[in-house]
Amino acid sequence: MTSHTSPAQIIDGLALSKQLRADVTQRVQALKARGITPGLAVILVGENPASQVYVRNKVKGCEDCGFHSVLEKYDADLTEAALLARIDALNRDPAIHGILVQLPVPKHIDANKVIEAISPAKDVDGFHIASAGALMTGMSGFVPCTPYGCMKMLESIGYDLRGKHAVVIGRSNIVGKPMALLLLQKNATVTICHSATRDLKALTLQADVIVAAVGKRNVLTADMVKPGAVVLDVGMNRNPEGKLCGDVDFEGVRQVASYITPVPGGVGPMTITMLLVNTLESAERSA
Repeated sequence: MTSHTSPAQIIDGLALSKQLRADVTQRVQALKARGITPGLAVILVGENPASQVYVRNKVKGCEDCGFHSVLEKYDADLTEAALLARIDALNRDPAIHGILVQLPVPKHIDANKVIEAISPAKDVDGFHIASAGALMTGMSGFVPCTPYGCMKMLESIGYDLRGKHAVVIGRSNIVGKPMALLLLQKNATVTICHSATRDLKALTLQADVIVAAVGKRNVLTADMVKPGAVVLDVGMNRNPEGKLCGDVDFEGVRQVASYITPVPGGVGPMTITMLLVNTLESAERSA
């Protein structure tokens, strides 16, 4: 453990991603030698600018690692039936091992219907009820990419979660809930906090590990963190100057924590890396 007089060590998501992607690239080569190229299909409906950036990064990640990737862009007025039909065709396409529909989808399309239409065997986002159920019950399935990336970051610093108190701020199906289950799997004692939590600070001050995932700037400040805690920041926000920032007051918390993830360059790159890992594992299973 670093002494608490020095600022926290940064867990560099870019560097860790590079390492993991090098391994992915090697495993892709091994599959290609057997005549199989891992394939990811990404579907984007509408013109959400943030979604366009995410999708571009996902497709680029695929290409860099030697995957086969298909990007399908549709206008915002695409019908739900047409989207479901497209997913159905991809479910049956043996060249595609992962299917990802970039959320949010336009209002007239039911996101749950879309997620449930994806074959659990190709659900590389880990959002299908079958995937969530597998995680809940400790069976093997696809783990949502962001919490999966967070676990890899903890692993990278050799952090043993057994008996530690982990506080997760946020209860979304995409990050908060699966994050809590993964921490539990590693024998942490887990507290999930959210907008109705009464005294957030009292709970975070007890935490050995804090995962902030609410999408609100400065939800976690230095006075809320126990000296030496490990802080993972999943938030993606903009400050008044328009600069990208997380849920954590980075400069302040950095003086108290032992480890912290930055935004950008922390959890973000890891999310896409774990998507590649999930797709690769899907291809390996089908092989």
